[in-house]
Amino acid sequence: MSDFDHMGLVVDWVDACRKGDLATLLDLYADDGEVECSCNGTQRYRGRRELETYWGPKLNAFSSAGFGLEEIHPAPNGIDLEYSVAGALRVRASFRFSAEGKIYSTLCEPAQQGSHDCCAC
Repeated sequence: MSDFDHMGLVVDWVDACRKGDLATLLDLYADDGEVECSCNGTQRYRGRRELETYWGPKLNAFSSAGFGLEEIHPAPNGIDLEYSVAGALRVRASFRFSAEGKIYSTLCEPAQQGSHDCCAC
């Protein structure tokens, strides 16, 4: 899979977040895909059920507060993205992909933003 396809997959992820479309977001992940969130202590979610538990409330917050794409670029072995919630809270997410062209892992962490607490990723 080319870098262009990886970038397109992450753009689809951004679109699903903006729309609050949980089903589409989950379909972008591999069956054993995972999210590791380091925003409020490190927590890991793996598989569709756990990802649904993680992303469901987040998407509701994104749709009511606003979700913005700040930066997106290729990175070694994947794509790095920075997004904002409510125009202020910034989160960095790194995506890695399966051979089947699905998101295998997402690592999110607070981006540089001063003393704000990252609780929306």
